Amino acid sequence: MSLDPPAVWPGVGGEPVSCREKLKVLAENHAEAAQVLRDAFEDAVLMGVDEDAMRRILSDLVAALPSPKRPPAER
Repeated sequence: MSLDPPAVWPGVGGEPVSCREKLKVLAENHAEAAQVLRDAFEDAVLMGVDEDAMRRILSDLVAALPSPKRPPAER
């Protein structure tokens, strides 16, 4: 596992995202998310939260994110 962004951002149809501006935004978002998650993880562990439990909590948080493609009533 790595904190680096993926080498390829897969598109909905299987083709990689190739637009430079989109790739730039994706890389910036990835870096910001990695930093926020790193900070939250470190804070929790330093305050006594079990590392494995915190990893599950953060993973569950990501899994629970609603899709922006679904109408609000379906979320």
